[in-house]
Order: sequence, then C-alpha cells, then structure tokens
Amino acid sequence: MNKQQYAQMMERRQFLKLASMGALGAAALAACSTGDPTLDEAAGDETLPELEWEVATSWPTSLDTIFGGATTFADRVSAMTQGRFMITAQPAGEVVPALEILQNVETNSIDAGHTASYYYVGLDPTTAFGTAVPFGLTARQQNAWLYEAGGLELLQEFYADRFNAIQFPAGNTGVQMGGWFNKEINSLADVRGLIMRIPGLGGDVMSALGATVQVLPGGEIFQALQTGAIDATEWVGPYDDTTMGFHEVTQFYYHPGWWEPGPALEVQIPLPKWNELPEVYQEIIKTAAFEANTTMMAKYDAQNPDALQEILNNTDITVLPFPDDFMAAAEEAAADINEQNASQNQAFADIFEDWSAFREKVQPWFALAETSYLKYIETTLQ
Repeated sequence: MNKQQYAQMMERRQFLKLASMGALGAAALAACSTGDPTLDEAAGDETLPELEWEVATSWPTSLDTIFGGATTFADRVSAMTQGRFMITAQPAGEVVPALEILQNVETNSIDAGHTASYYYVGLDPTTAFGTAVPFGLTARQQNAWLYEAGGLELLQEFYADRFNAIQFPAGNTGVQMGGWFNKEINSLADVRGLIMRIPGLGGDVMSALGATVQVLPGGEIFQALQTGAIDATEWVGPYDDTTMGFHEVTQFYYHPGWWEPGPALEVQIPLPKWNELPEVYQEIIKTAAFEANTTMMAKYDAQNPDALQEILNNTDITVLPFPDDFMAAAEEAAADINEQNASQNQAFADIFEDWSAFREKVQPWFALAETSYLKYIETTLQ
C-alpha cells in the first residue's frame, strides 16, 4: 500500500468513525453496508487479513463508464471491508494485455480481472454467454437469466471446470449501437469485403457474411479507423463512442447492435485466490460486483441520450438502421453458428439449451408489455 492509499484508507476509517455518531452518520454508514447486519459486523473484524489486490481490466481510463465499473467494484470492496481488503483497478495493458485477462486468471497470474467474456470465444465459445450472444437477451433479460433462472450457476460451473476461475456480472451497457462505418450498407452485398473490428460470436457472424473481422482492444480502434486499416467498428453507444472520437473519422452510425442486445461485463477471479478468501470477503465481492452491474447500466442510460443528441445536432454523421436483408441474414447465420458450436462443444450445448429455453419464455412477455409501451411512446415523439 503506498502513502496515498494509506492516507485514503485512514480518511475513510475516520469518516466511518465520525459517521457512526449520529443520524447523518447512520445514512453514511448505509452506503458502506452490505445490507446484511451480520456480514457488516463480520467485515469490521480486525482479525481479518489485510489484503491488496489489483484488478486488471480491458479498458482505458478515459472510459469512465466501463472502466468505472471496475473502479466501483474495487472501491466498494475496500469501503465495505473498512480498508482491510484494498483493491485497485488498473487500465488496459498496465498489468496484462487488454485481451488476455482470462488467460492470466486461468493461470492464477493476476488477482482478478474486469473484462468482456466474449473476447475469449477463441479459447471456448461458451464464454460468450457471460457477455452476449447475437440476437439474444437484453440487459434486463440477461440479469434475469443470470440471477434468477440459474444462468450464473451454470456459467460458474463452466468457468471452474474450464478455466479454474469464478466470475460475477459486474456491469452492463444495455443494447448497443451497430457501430461506425466509412462505407454505406445499403444491402447484404455491401458487407462482403468490409474490414470490421468486432469481437465475440458477432464477429463469427460477420465473417460468415463475408466481412474480414479483426479484434482490437479499445485503445487501438481510433487509429485503425483513421488510417483506413479497418472500414468499420462496433463499440458501445453514443457516450463512449464519442469519447473515443469515432465520429471524427467515420461517416455513418448504424443501429441496432444485434450482436450485443444486453452485454454484461465480468469480474473474473482465479479459484485458488477465491478459495483463500474469508467467507465475509467473498460475500462482499459478490455485493460489490452486483453494485457495479447495476450502476453501470444506470450511467449509460443517463448519459447516452445527450451524447446521441450531440451527434445528431453537431456532426455530419448519418445515423441509419441496418437494411432488412442484412439483419435477416445475420440472424440466420447466428443460428447456424450456435448449432455448430453446440454440436462440437458439450459445455456450449448444455448452457445454450438452458439459455434458449429462457429466451423463448421471456421474450414474448417483453414483446407484449415493454415493446407495446415503447411503440406508443414513439408515436407521441413524432
């Protein structure tokens, strides 16, 4: 622990001590509470070990949303343990390369990581379910499957068997935009020969449709667009995308991001390190990850509207929907890729069966209630 971290820890402890003296203190302490009085009392046990962890991430610090999910997680663990378990989030490349988080978690080479699981479909396509599957679940549906329908247990069993790791949802961007293009997509034919940065199973779909796919970390995308090394990229949505400057080096902004209707980010931890933690620290990690998962989505929903309006009002970018024939071909290709992965990978097949059953059950409900409401609201805005 360096001097600055020590000073911050002592300031936090002094704050907590003073806060406990009155009604204002009670409210402040609630912000450092797990919600479980027994757990809160245990977290203050001075016999608990003092630990320092680093969380390697896939994100540049300029993205206060995604990198912010990692810092939220880290700060909440530190606060809820009253500084006994200090975690520091590190930007992409500081600890390990941005797209090598899971590999280093698997070998127990880092304390923890914050990343998108679908970056690792090359290791095993089953990892995609932790973040997003094309034409899959929205953010709310993803949370419902993970937290209430057994999805998280299935994924944790898979991660333990395949990567000797455990993971927890720790962020979600909500449905994404389709990305930034320097070539207009009027039909499916225009996708052929396109060089696009897109990871995960969505990249497999684009490749099947004739595009040349590249997977680049966020910090390398702008230059690749600027130099013409790629024709297009997907990232997240208006707030992050304009922060990255993509509107400065492209012409078209497409929607929707069918490959990421509700992508979750993950905290990944080597099982050996997880198993060494006291139970109270494990529970605090779960609570901190849950908070990061919730607040990241809220932040995007609060910030994307203004960023989109800025694009519409103050840039020359043309915002367009993907053409229907491209969308239909992409959905068909995604189904074929899922079937192929299921036929070749038993873990994928098992989780895909459960995930598909949940998707078939939940989407009619959203189509009835939520979609009909949003369609009505759309008419009032015209």
